[in-house]
Amino acid sequence: MGLFVPDDPHIDESKRQTGFYRYRQLLSVRFAGWWQVGLLTLLGFMPLTAGVAFAVMSSSVLVLLPCSFLGGVVAGPFLAGLYDAILLGLRDDPLPWRERYARSWRQNWKGSLLPGGVLGLLLGIYAFMAMLFWWAEVPPSWGTLALYLFSLLVVLLVNTIYWPQLVLFRQKTSIRLRNCLLFTIKYFWRVLGAALLQMGYLAILVLFAPWTLVLLVITGIWYILFLALLLIYDQLDEAFEIETLYGKADK
Repeated sequence: MGLFVPDDPHIDESKRQTGFYRYRQLLSVRFAGWWQVGLLTLLGFMPLTAGVAFAVMSSSVLVLLPCSFLGGVVAGPFLAGLYDAILLGLRDDPLPWRERYARSWRQNWKGSLLPGGVLGLLLGIYAFMAMLFWWAEVPPSWGTLALYLFSLLVVLLVNTIYWPQLVLFRQKTSIRLRNCLLFTIKYFWRVLGAALLQMGYLAILVLFAPWTLVLLVITGIWYILFLALLLIYDQLDEAFEIETLYGKADK
C-alpha cells in the first residue's frame, strides 16, 4: 500500500530500502497498524476537541484553560502510543502493533499525562487566539501573526523531539528538554523541516475545514507524524542509538 503512489512489485520488502523507497516500504508494511492506531488517537483527542470548541463558542478563557489541560491529559497516553507505534515501524521491530500498543500504554500512560496536559493547554490557547484573530474588528498586525506562527512552530519542533524520548527512555523532563535543544542545534534544518511539515498539514486542516474531516479519517495525525519522524529518524538514531538499544529486526 503506497499511499498516494502506486505499489512497485520490483521492490524487495524483505530488505530495508532508502530514500523514497523507504517511505513506500514502510507504508506498504505498516499502513494498517498505523491507521488503526491513528483512529484510536483521534478518539483520544475528542475530549480536548470538544472542550476547546465549547470554550471558543462560549468565549470563555476560564472554560478554556481547565478543558484544554484535562483534554490533553486524556489525549497524552494515546499520543504516546501513536509515537511508539511509528517508531516501532521505523526501526523494523517485528512485534505485532497490538501487542506493542498495549505495552506502550502500560509503560507510558503515567509519564504522558502531564506532557499531554501541557500540550493540550497550548493547543487550546492557540485555537482560542486564532478565533480572536478571526473575530477582531481590526486585523492583527503582521508582527503579531509572525510571533503567533513562530511560537506555534517552536511548540511543534519541541514535541517532535520530546515525545520519542518519552516513549523510548526513562529520563527526567529537564534532560528531555535539554536534549531537544541540543538536537535542534545539531540538526537544525532537519528538525525545522519536520516542524514546518506539521505546520503546513495543520494549516491545510484548518483552512479547508470541514472538508478535511474526510482527510482526517484516512491520514489522521499518524501520517504527518510519520513523515516528520521519517525525516529525522536517522539523526534520532545517531543521537540516541535507538536501534543499538532495541536491536535491529532480522533482515
